[in-house]
Amino acid sequence: MRAIWKGAVSFGLVNVPVKLYSATESHDVSFRQVHVTDGGRIRYQRICSLDGEEVPYSDIAKGYETEDGEMVVLTDEDMAGLPATSSREIAVERFVPAEQIDPLLFEKSYYLQPEGTGAKPYALLRQALEESDRVAVVTVALRQRTTPAVLRVRDDVIVMQTLMWPDEIRSPDFGVDVDEVKDAEVEMARMLVQTLSGDFDPDELTDDYAEAVQSLVEAKISGGEITRPEATSTGSGEVVDLLAALQRSVAEAKKAREAG
Repeated sequence: MRAIWKGAVSFGLVNVPVKLYSATESHDVSFRQVHVTDGGRIRYQRICSLDGEEVPYSDIAKGYETEDGEMVVLTDEDMAGLPATSSREIAVERFVPAEQIDPLLFEKSYYLQPEGTGAKPYALLRQALEESDRVAVVTVALRQRTTPAVLRVRDDVIVMQTLMWPDEIRSPDFGVDVDEVKDAEVEMARMLVQTLSGDFDPDELTDDYAEAVQSLVEAKISGGEITRPEATSTGSGEVVDLLAALQRSVAEAKKAREAG
């Protein structure tokens, strides 16, 4: 793994130098849009919806659309004036019971590795989190934006999980009205829960879709159903072997499950 960020966890007067690593990676199957007759990749131009002309990148700016459909153009100078931070501190605000954090708030997970002299205070923080059965609510600046997060322990490693802001969680706009539930129905539901009860084992989860796509692609290759688009002078030069990518994805997924 490659560290994507370096900084320090601060709680009280203690600083823990750490490196940050992405704890997850996506193995979603991706496809190219191609011309069905010759396999050529479909490319898109940057066309202005008003004058129909192609727009160079140098003339493209960010636009904020208002509720009534008007557009506010934001230049690079405008964006440069927005609040930003480059702090390298993961600041502990408080330690709270883990059950108080709604899982809906969780966004992305990272591993924290102690760096240099940080091993001992790292172990101290880890033990404090484990013994208190609490998580640390922190703030951290990632990509120049401050975001809330929590620290918890997983397999003797401190994990940081970024959180959504509270106003990013939507409330359901519907209710669930049902007739009165009978005692016998409740008892049957309890029996069903008891029958299906067990321990969660992530290794039992398999990506049937990715494996099915790989089998489909292999079958088409074996049957000679493959197209080699002719090289063009306007191409990007990028060559993608979908089968190889799928094979790597499946292999990495299996390796990750075995390692877990």
